[in-house]
Parts: sequence; structure tokens; C-alpha cells
Amino acid sequence: MTGSDGSGDIQHWAPGEHILWRYRGIGTEEVHICRPVTVVHDTPDLLAVWMAPGTECVRPVLADGTSVHDEPLATRYTAPRTTERARWTGSGVLKLARPGDPWSVWLFWERGWRFRSWYVNLEEPRRRWAGGVDSEDHFLDISVYPDHSWLWRDEDEFAQAQRAGLMSAERAGLVRAAGAAAVRLVEEWGTPFRDGWEAWRPDPAWTVPVLPGDWDRTPAHMAP
Repeated sequence: MTGSDGSGDIQHWAPGEHILWRYRGIGTEEVHICRPVTVVHDTPDLLAVWMAPGTECVRPVLADGTSVHDEPLATRYTAPRTTERARWTGSGVLKLARPGDPWSVWLFWERGWRFRSWYVNLEEPRRRWAGGVDSEDHFLDISVYPDHSWLWRDEDEFAQAQRAGLMSAERAGLVRAAGAAAVRLVEEWGTPFRDGWEAWRPDPAWTVPVLPGDWDRTPAHMAP
């Protein structure tokens, strides 16, 4: 168990513990993405978690239950939404996050553990609580490949979020600055890209975490 012990010190999770990796709606406390994960590594410098194939998660959908990405971009962020429980399909995902970084780095593999790419998810620095970490997604992302090449992802959604009023020009500028910092890290091939995480494998004894009924609970205590 982790969080704050009341003195401001952070208590860290042990490898194999199950926690929740969640995203709130922009400017709200309402959770609309929740992914149960297993802790791989948790120190003052890095949180690494594993989302196993088949994990039951919570994701946003349109009010009629159809996929958000089936909605035209112009109304994607204004159409009524709800959430649904669904299994994560495909291979698992290793997520790496350093405290204070306005992004997390995800690793993806093909079948047979053939490494595919890293994915830099620009987001609010995560806030820890007893049951996991919470953040806000910032729409803009970066794919990074084994040959050190990279490209922007979801620039259209990032622009539409601004047009829809979900992100001010000032905040969008901060996100762009965070993206530029992430790109510099990629071009320098800094941590975590140089750290060999592609060779990591989950403990075969680990079980798939269960999505709790109160996945959207409001944490009683948050730690920065």
C-alpha cells in the first residue's frame, strides 16, 4: 500500500501489487478511464506498471454505447458520453512514469514478444493515492520506434479539443512545450528509452488484476 503517511513521505508499492491507473475528464474529478495494473517497480525515481492482456478496464463511449472514435471529429468532444467496462485486447502494455513528468511512456509488443514501439502519452503529472494514480490526458502523443525515429500522434484531436473549449490556448502551449521536451529526450535517447525495458517480461506467477466495483471512487487523500 502507498500514498502519504501523514508526514508528507511517500510509501511505495511492492512489485506484484495491484493498483488502478486512472484518467479524469479535463477539469473534472470524474474518472472516465480506469485500468487495473500490476506494479513492476516503484521508487522515488520511477513507477513501472504492467497492464496484462484481457484486463477488464473502464473506457469512455458515446451515450448510445458506440465507440468515441466512430463519432466525427467535429462533435467527438461535445457528444454525450458515458463509460463501459471492456476487456483490453491485444498484447499487454508496460507503462513507465517518472514523478513530475507531464507524460508517461508505454511499451508495446507484437505477439511473440517482438518489440514494436514506445508511446509517449502527454498527460498531467500523476497524483498518487492509496489505490493507484490519477491523471488527465492531454490528447497529443508521440510514437517512438526502435530505429530512434519518432512522430506526433493525435494532432487533430489536440486541435479539436482546443476548438471545443476543453483546453485553453495557454494550456495548449504548455502541452506543446511538454511535447517538445519529450522530443528532446527521445533525440538524446535518454531514460527510459536507453534502459532496456524492451527485454522486460512479466512474472508468470502474476494474476490479472480485477476491476473493483468502486473503480471511480474519490480518493480520500492525495499525495503529489
